[in-house]
This record gives sequence, structure tokens and C-alpha cells, in this order.
Amino acid sequence: MKKRWTALLLALAMLSALAVGALADEQKKDETAAETAQTAPDAEGTLRFENLSARMKTGYYTVMSLEENIAAIECIDYDKMYEDLRDGLNQIAEAQWMMLQIPGAGETYTYKSLQDQYDTLRKTFDDIKEGKLQQDNADLVRQLRNAQASLLAAGESLYVGLLALEDQSAALTRQNAALDRTIEEVKLRYELGQVSAMTLQQTEAGKAQMESGKAAIDAAAAQLRRQLNAMIGEELTAPLTLNALPEVTAEQLAAMDVEKDLEKAKAASYDLYAAKLTLEDADEEYKDKAGDLGYNKDNYEYIAVKHQWQAAQYTYNAAVQNFELSFRSLYDSVQSYASALNAAKVSLECERSDLAAAQLRYEQGTISENALHTAEDELYTAQDTVSGAERDLFTAYNNYRWAVDYGLLAG
Repeated sequence: MKKRWTALLLALAMLSALAVGALADEQKKDETAAETAQTAPDAEGTLRFENLSARMKTGYYTVMSLEENIAAIECIDYDKMYEDLRDGLNQIAEAQWMMLQIPGAGETYTYKSLQDQYDTLRKTFDDIKEGKLQQDNADLVRQLRNAQASLLAAGESLYVGLLALEDQSAALTRQNAALDRTIEEVKLRYELGQVSAMTLQQTEAGKAQMESGKAAIDAAAAQLRRQLNAMIGEELTAPLTLNALPEVTAEQLAAMDVEKDLEKAKAASYDLYAAKLTLEDADEEYKDKAGDLGYNKDNYEYIAVKHQWQAAQYTYNAAVQNFELSFRSLYDSVQSYASALNAAKVSLECERSDLAAAQLRYEQGTISENALHTAEDELYTAQDTVSGAERDLFTAYNNYRWAVDYGLLAG
């Protein structure tokens, strides 16, 4: 693709030299504002998943920088640039003609420098005339948009990851409370001579390990929270409370069509588009080199060039095939996580029934308070399983949508 970007880099240099371009019009500003509008403003110190992309677009420096680079390209007035280049070419030609009136001036460094400038301007001039520069710029905008989308998707993954850590920390807090009850019971049994000192020490050591694990999770969560704050333009150490993830509805799952969605994803994929451009460059290079060699099948140089050309085609086909494999895996993962969530919900209902029965037996005096707490802990565990399954399903579905809408494959 190096050939395709050469004209673009020359044009961008000419933009500075010729001072062309204009501000984006008001309609473009309105469109941008619409894209960055929040569904509903977040309360101070909170963040809704639905608002994350909008807040990143107005608060994340890297995303904002990409947007400015895109705007710098999209505001180019090619008609004005074309006329400025024409004027520049005429001025250089006139200066060269005047120098040629002086004997020997045509061999000077100044004259040769003017000729180099003329050739550079002429190349850009011809590229605009043929539409090549416009296409190269459109390709670069697509590349920058893809980079933006990748950052937004990464922000969403971070949001989900932070929620997962918070859930793990809450689960460990409950487990720690359960372990405290166990320690008290073991201490009592130790005093009664029913267990050894070793058993008591091991139980207390388990508590220390659990507290250490929770501290590590909390530290990781704090780090992710700082990163998320940076992405939405908040102070790094500002308190931040995340709202629950949106629910993946049965309607959304039913609307998934792997074949139609795959075609949309392939059309939206920048990676496949770039791979296609690389293949086109390989085709052009093959035609040039093979033509120079007269397509001589007995010439080892031609044979080598043909093999390189064939390798480029296989590389492109492999890229398409790998994309399709990854996309279908995304689809399958959504279906798998949906089934896992349904199973987790069934188990949760069973645990609710078991807890209700345990509460009745406790009121009747047939089980101990610790046994009741154990039933409560099992219910909490089942609830955690459902929460994890919901998060897994949402992550899989969200990754699927990024693939369909933007051609981005997770991982």
C-alpha cells in the first residue's frame, strides 16, 4: 500500500505550502454533535454504559485527536487545491523560463530545485485530476475511523472488565463474612477439644489469603477506574460508579442472522479493505514486472514474480477466510452464552426455593443459624453465576455488534 499513501503525503505537505482548505460546514458540526450526544446525562460521579462512547468522543484525548485529523482531511477543497496547484506550476514554469534566458542557468542548483518542485506539484496535480488523491484521502479517513472505533470498543471492554472485578470483590466480601463464621465455629470446637490447633491455624490462614486476593482485585479495579476516568475526561482519581449493563433482549438474539450479518461485517471491515488494496498493489506490480520480462515462462525472474503474485492472492484469501471463521465463532459464542444464562437462571430459582425451605426449618428449630447462612451463601453464589452469565452474554453480543457494524473482531 506504500504507493497509495505517497500521493497522500505529498498532498498533505502541499496543504501547508499552499494554505488551502476551509472549516467544516455547520451541517457537519451538527452531525458530529448528534453522534456525541448522550442518551441521558450521567449523574455526577456515575457512568452509564450507553453514554460511554459519547463521553469518550468528547473527553478522551486520543479519540479527539483522531477526529481532528479526520476533519483536517475532510475539509480539503479539492477544486481550490487544484487551482492553487495550477497557479504554482505556472509560477515555477515562468521562473524556469526566465532563468533559461541566462546562459548556463539551466545547470544551476536553483534551476534543478525548481524542476524537482515542479515534478512534485505536477504529480499531485495529476492525482487530483484523476481522482487518485481524493481516493487516497478517503482511504486514510476510513483507517482513522477504524482506529477510533477500536478505541471505543476497548473502552467498552474496560467498562465490562471493571464491573467484573467489582462483582468479584463483592463476592469475596461475602465469602470473607462466611469464613468469619467458620472461624468462630472452629475456635469453639478447638476449645472443646474437637479439632487441632493446626486446623484452626489453617482456617485462619485461609482468611488471610482471601483478604490478600481481595486487595489485589481492588487494586486492579482502582487501576481500571483511573483508565476509564481518563477515557471520559474526568480527573484520574475521581470517584466513579458504573451502572449495570444493558440487558440483551430475546428480540436482539432473534434478529441475529449469521449469513446476512457476515456480509455486512466484511463490507465494514477496514482490515479486509486494506488487504484488498494490498492485493491490488500486488496485481499492479505483477503486471509491471511481468510485462517488462515479456511474460517469458522460461525466464526464472518471471517465474519468481508469478509465484510472489500467487502468494499475495493466497494471503488475501486467507485473511478473508480467517475473518469469516472468527465472525462465525462470535455468533456461536452468543448462542452458547444465552444457553448458559438460561441454565443459571434455573439454578437460581432452585436456590431460592432451597433458601425458603431453610428459613422455614430454621424457624421450626430443626437447623442451626449457620446452616441458614450457608443456604443464603449458596443463593448469593447462584446470583453471582447469573450476573456472570449475563455479563458474558452481553460481552459476546456487544462484540458481535462491533463486528457487524464496524468490521471489528474482538481479540
